[in-house]
Amino acid sequence: MTKAKFVPYRDFTEMPAADMRARAQSFRDTMALRRSVRQFARRPVDRSVIEDCLRAAHAGPSGANMQPWHFVVVADPAVKAEIRKGAEEEEREFYSGRAGDDWLKVLEPIGTVPLKPFLDDAPYLIVVFQKNYAIAANHHRQNHYYVPESVGIATGILIAALQHAGLATLIHTPRPMGFLRRVLKRPANESACMIVVTGYPAADATVPVLKKKYFDDVVSFI
Repeated sequence: MTKAKFVPYRDFTEMPAADMRARAQSFRDTMALRRSVRQFARRPVDRSVIEDCLRAAHAGPSGANMQPWHFVVVADPAVKAEIRKGAEEEEREFYSGRAGDDWLKVLEPIGTVPLKPFLDDAPYLIVVFQKNYAIAANHHRQNHYYVPESVGIATGILIAALQHAGLATLIHTPRPMGFLRRVLKRPANESACMIVVTGYPAADATVPVLKKKYFDDVVSFI
C-alpha cells in the first residue's frame, strides 16, 4: 500500500479566544434547541442545503480513512411510501412483543406508536448505510475498521449540520432494517443502521417535555 503523503496543515487559522468562546456558545445554543420531531410539513427543502450538510458529514474522521458509509437520500414519494410500509410492518411486530416489556415501558412516556406518517410527510429521508467491507478492483475483500464508530460520528455531524441549517430531524431505527437494503437496492456489503428524517416541522408539531441529565452528571474534567 502506498504511504500517505503529508503536507503542512496551513488550513488551520487560530482565532482570538473571545471569538472561540462566542462561536462555541452560539453552536451550543443552536444544538440545545434540537429535538426529535415526528410531525413534518410537506414543504420542499432546497436540495443544495441537504448536499452541503452531507458534505460536512463526509468530512468526518473514520478508521484508517476508510469512510465506511453511504448515504441514500430519498425524496421520491413512491420510494418513501415503500419505506414507510416496510418500517411499519417491523414496528407492529416490535410493539406487539418483540421489544419486551422493559423497552416498551421506557418508550411509553414519549407516546410512540407503530404508525410512521413522517416517513411520507418529510421531504427527505436520509438512509445511513454502513459499509462493512469493500471489494477492491482485484476482487480482494478489504476490511473496514471502527465501522460503527466512524458511521456514528459522521451521522452526528450530519444531524448537527441539519440543525445548524434550520431544519428539524428525527432518527428512526426500525428493527430489523434489512428491508431498506432491498428497497434501495444496496449491495451485500452494506447494512442500514438508521434513517435521518429531515425537513421543516409541521406548524402544529409538538415535542414531549423531557429533562436532560445535569451537565456534571455526564461530563468529568480531570
